[in-house]
Amino acid sequence: MTLETVAVLAVPKLAFGRGASTEAGAHLRALGVKRALLVTDAFLAQIGLHEPVLAAVRAAGIEVEVHAVPAGEPTEVSMRAAADAAIAGGYDGVIGVGGGSALDTAKVCALMAKHGGELRDYVNAPIGAAKPPPGPVLPLVAVPTTAGTGSEVTAVAILDLPDEKVKTGISHPYLRPLVALVDPDLTLGLPAAVTAACGIDALLHAAEAYTSRPFTTREAAPDPAHRPAYQGSHPLADVWVRHAIELCGRFLERAVADGSDLEARSGMMMAATAAGVGFGNAGVHIPHACSYPIAGLRHAWHAPGYPGEARFVPHGLACAITAPAAFRMTEAALPDRHREAAELLLARPVERDDRTALGDAVLALMRSVGVPTGLREVGYDADDVPVMVEGALKQQRLLQCAPLEVGAAEIEAVLRESL
Repeated sequence: MTLETVAVLAVPKLAFGRGASTEAGAHLRALGVKRALLVTDAFLAQIGLHEPVLAAVRAAGIEVEVHAVPAGEPTEVSMRAAADAAIAGGYDGVIGVGGGSALDTAKVCALMAKHGGELRDYVNAPIGAAKPPPGPVLPLVAVPTTAGTGSEVTAVAILDLPDEKVKTGISHPYLRPLVALVDPDLTLGLPAAVTAACGIDALLHAAEAYTSRPFTTREAAPDPAHRPAYQGSHPLADVWVRHAIELCGRFLERAVADGSDLEARSGMMMAATAAGVGFGNAGVHIPHACSYPIAGLRHAWHAPGYPGEARFVPHGLACAITAPAAFRMTEAALPDRHREAAELLLARPVERDDRTALGDAVLALMRSVGVPTGLREVGYDADDVPVMVEGALKQQRLLQCAPLEVGAAEIEAVLRESL
């Protein structure tokens, strides 16, 4: 087997800073867009957070209509409805304004409006057919309003399949937005619990990417077009995720404590985007694989700080719950990288023989910002472990990035330690 020797870093055009979101019209116009669909979520539409972006698009002479997705995680039904609206509208561009749910839905709209087909044609195997898009999607501009998912720079869209009690996604380089407008002003006043859930997600994107299997352990792609989006850890991604881990250690607690702290908000927006660039090219592993059944199996827990009465486990929290146990397991495979990640997060040296430093550091930060640290806190118990193992094992696209071989026994051990 010939091993990989080439690493690739794919990233959209980035604009970062206060007011960046109000440049949306100019970017769409530069992409040749004349009629755009603006995808946001119902709560943001209700409070009008998208209005300055909408005004900027119209001021650029672009016709635009708004589609608001329901609160909570995107589902197959909500994404299909959005895609139908995109197909029917005759749009030549899409702009997403919101958290990961709105941005991921915008990606699917750009895909389906351009190429049609059935949603499950494109969903990752084994749940869907994993059909690659036949060509580029509609031009897509992403404007995040939370500091967590990094969806503004990644090539994946996540959706919930409630009937099958699992989450999955669509992943292809064509889904990566062409432009990301990262404006920390849009996160000012975000509730503390939402800030914490999103910020922990950003941290785990970075920490999992940094501790994923090295790209040089993969079989070489037969040609560049077949190189996977998640390549494993590599030097180009490391630059971004190391900075993201450090920023989370410096600013997450401050951002949770004070929603008006602009420096902390800016630091976390940079952390989320940097982590997105890194993990969008390197990949994530066990905590994210486990998060899919945790979020999809049962919808009984009401997440504090989130609007409405929807009951779900937000993505960042679903990842975080198993992260300490997962990092304790994977540490033996890449001890230096786990120790270095812990040092970046803690901003201090860690003893070389400390075999749980990263897991312990992540757990301490979770407790500090008040997020759940065990499965029982979000409505699960030991009887649920077997079906969660089954759901996690379906996420082979992620588990292949783990630095050690992961099967049912390893997933079960992580989940049981995380009860």
